[in-house]
Amino acid sequence: MGEPTTKIQRLYFVALIPPEPIKSEVWQMKEEVKSKYGSKAALKSPAHITLHMPFTFRVDREDQIIHCLQEAVTGTPSIRIKHDGFGCFEPRVIYVNVEKTAPLENLKKNVVKQMRLNLKLQNADYKNLPFHPHMTIAFRDLKKATFQEAWPEYRQRSYEANWECGTVCLLKHTGKDWAVLEEVVF
Repeated sequence: MGEPTTKIQRLYFVALIPPEPIKSEVWQMKEEVKSKYGSKAALKSPAHITLHMPFTFRVDREDQIIHCLQEAVTGTPSIRIKHDGFGCFEPRVIYVNVEKTAPLENLKKNVVKQMRLNLKLQNADYKNLPFHPHMTIAFRDLKKATFQEAWPEYRQRSYEANWECGTVCLLKHTGKDWAVLEEVVF
């Protein structure tokens, strides 16, 4: 017989999702990268800025994650998010730049801290690399040689946008892609 439903685990992550038209503009960039350079993995999630890396958690305890996020953002004023151009993590990732601000950094720290304290989640955070907010348009499935072709185009391209962020989203893996499970307002 299958696993009892109380033991079923899924993947989740916490992110900021931009409003329209930014969400669609970034989605179009992901589509462009797929058609021109063959990188399609970034299309498995909506445009987003990751605050907590993916983690596994029991499906029957999703409400605990949501409550934890509510605690993490209580009293947080809305945050101005600014995008200016593109960046990369060589040799495979291309992204839309996100200006690193103190309010954004504090929000990330609060979310990670609450997840650690309340849910006992130890966020690997890519081996303690510093927080580098971004919105990925070409993911790790971009071949190294193709990255060398694509990066010069995006390095020179301009893109500017800004938005007021007042929500944190919990995303859940559906088995094929990521979908917003809950939006927590702050």
